[in-house]
Amino acid sequence: MIRRGEGPSAPGYSRRAVVGLGLAATAGVLPLTDDPPAGAGAGARPGLPGGADARNDHVPAPPPVRAAATAVTCGVPDAAPFVAVFPGSGLLTNEYAYRHPDADDARTDPDWSVTSGSLFADAGTAWSGIPDGLSPDPASRLHTGSSVLRVVTVRRDFADIAVRTRALLRPPGTTARTPATDWDGGHLWLRYRSPQELYALSFRRRDGLVAIKRKLLPPDAPEGTEGTYTTLAQARCAIPYDSWHDVEAQARTTASATVLLRLLVDGRTVAEAVDTGPGVLTGPGGAGVRGDNTELRFTAFTAVPCPAP
Repeated sequence: MIRRGEGPSAPGYSRRAVVGLGLAATAGVLPLTDDPPAGAGAGARPGLPGGADARNDHVPAPPPVRAAATAVTCGVPDAAPFVAVFPGSGLLTNEYAYRHPDADDARTDPDWSVTSGSLFADAGTAWSGIPDGLSPDPASRLHTGSSVLRVVTVRRDFADIAVRTRALLRPPGTTARTPATDWDGGHLWLRYRSPQELYALSFRRRDGLVAIKRKLLPPDAPEGTEGTYTTLAQARCAIPYDSWHDVEAQARTTASATVLLRLLVDGRTVAEAVDTGPGVLTGPGGAGVRGDNTELRFTAFTAVPCPAP
């Protein structure tokens, strides 16, 4: 199972936090579990964890796409974006497939790799399933493992891009494996090179903050060492749970070999940073979504090439 610790801040960057949206969070705690989902077996939707139908009745449908919903801040003429499609309903892939890719019962996906947890398609959206703290079985019917959700594109050639998606999170909870932390919530990944080298842009955390972080291995670290997170910028922006929000994360390498990072929520810039290193991630990598102790949905996921600033 993937560890989910976050390291302390470290020097070596310039930062500019932007005032957040100031929206109040919806009260409540998500009842995560380490037990098999209630209602597993009879009555469950095919390909989804048991009891999914009853749990999904309250989930609002994503609103129709509107031109003004997300600021169009990047775009290279004639450059085709990556556009994720989530047809039908059922398991796309999960941690079991990541760890056993050659197994006959492994469910792999051409676009996504899940290093922890499970990723389902559900009525045109991507979904974590009902989170729990145990390792998923091959079909993620008994357990999802999605209290620690780590989803990244198979493609790793995204350099200067804007990642855009619509996301819905339920209020965070806990499991025996995953006690409450300040950073529980939803995050986007940029320039993902490995679980130890990436940028993480947090768009909704338990503590009401948004944050931009770099994760990097310490110099000369022995094999198996966990990467260290450096906070580059943070601000307060507590968007409501149980509703859809437009989220955008940008990374662009400058002429001076620094990296400009920007996070937008519902069309407004809420955090911005310039990573000057050491360890600045100037090259390409994957893009992805991370969830901690929350039931997470996302849709309309695109990775759009950006011109250099």
